Amino acid sequence: MIRAARRSSRLTQEQLAQRLGTSQSAVAKLEGPSANPTVATFERALRATGHRLELVVSPEISAVDEGLIRRQLELTPGQRIAAAESLYVAARNVALAGERARGELA
Repeated sequence: MIRAARRSSRLTQEQLAQRLGTSQSAVAKLEGPSANPTVATFERALRATGHRLELVVSPEISAVDEGLIRRQLELTPGQRIAAAESLYVAARNVALAGERARGELA
């Protein structure tokens, strides 16, 4: 991100280093894949390129229906087994109907 900010500001590593009061090699390390700067250092580098750091918190969107899981966990083990058996019977009936429709059953 620092590299992208520097490039979008049309700065060289040397120019950014001067703004930060450090060396070009330090900027190169800061832009490297193994860099792990503190938030303060990251923000300072971005500001030196004319950018600002903005942290945003947003709710995580789950690909799993957590409400369904919660409802299932509220059931007793016996109720969950009965529900699973009911789903199996319904699925088996759909499979049999498909076989009949395709002429696979007499």
